[in-house]
Amino acid sequence: MVVHMRLSTVILPVRRWNEGGRDQWQRAEQLGFHTAYTYDHLSWRTFRDGPWFGAVPTLTAAAAATDRLRLGTLVTSPNFRHPVTLAKDLITLDDVSGGRITLGIGAGGNGFDATTLLKSGQEPWTPRERADHFAEFVPLLDRLLTEPVVTHEGTRYSAAEARNIPGCVQRPRLPFAVAATGPRGLKLAARHGQAWVTTGDPRLFETGTPEQSLEAIRGQIGKLGAACAEIGREANELDKILLTGFTPDRPLDSFDAFVDFAGRHFALGITEIVIHAPIPDSDFAADVKVFERIAMEGLAQLG
Repeated sequence: MVVHMRLSTVILPVRRWNEGGRDQWQRAEQLGFHTAYTYDHLSWRTFRDGPWFGAVPTLTAAAAATDRLRLGTLVTSPNFRHPVTLAKDLITLDDVSGGRITLGIGAGGNGFDATTLLKSGQEPWTPRERADHFAEFVPLLDRLLTEPVVTHEGTRYSAAEARNIPGCVQRPRLPFAVAATGPRGLKLAARHGQAWVTTGDPRLFETGTPEQSLEAIRGQIGKLGAACAEIGREANELDKILLTGFTPDRPLDSFDAFVDFAGRHFALGITEIVIHAPIPDSDFAADVKVFERIAMEGLAQLG
């Protein structure tokens, strides 16, 4: 089987649609990106006091403004989503886009917007509690997107004759890209994912080296393979997605830097690299000309 690397982008929802927002999604299609994702947050980190728009309406608008580009979240989490309402949104998105939606999904973090829905004085979920929610969320969402009527009474989520007719355009459902590095999350990726997502090892972001990061990702891929083997699945059935910007590397510094970065991670088994669309005066500032050259030429020599 010949494996080719894909190149995708993340467009953060920080621009008004009629003030550059639409243009970014259309330009991503023109540049030939495989998928354009957006973050599904209520706000995010250094952008918390500035504009930030909702993921689902943004992706719906992007679906109407493009023809070929795949679209998706990177990632959605249980922090502020319920499987029943999310399933309805996703089926609608898949329909509007003509079957171009990928759901990136993860357990979520402990950022400030993760506590937005909590009552005053209520403690944020612990890592174990986030993993517990995720472990129930993903299988239920899988059922909601594949079965016309679902009833579920779980520890954290319920569904009473939830109807999702006619279901997804993509069959049996739209693909899941499961973000995970821990054992429980990797088992979910192995069982329910069509792809797996990593950002590398966050402990290495500020003080690690690119070589250490590469070895950490190699280890994560190995653990994913073990999780797949446990259920009799071949690990090469899953795409392996690397969301850049959270490792010690700086692949957008130059075209050559990206080519080197992509080659080293392709050799590891990464099949899709995701780069952030540049945002001036932010952590994602980058030369737009370099970004666009990478989009058009960056993977040509990797096959």
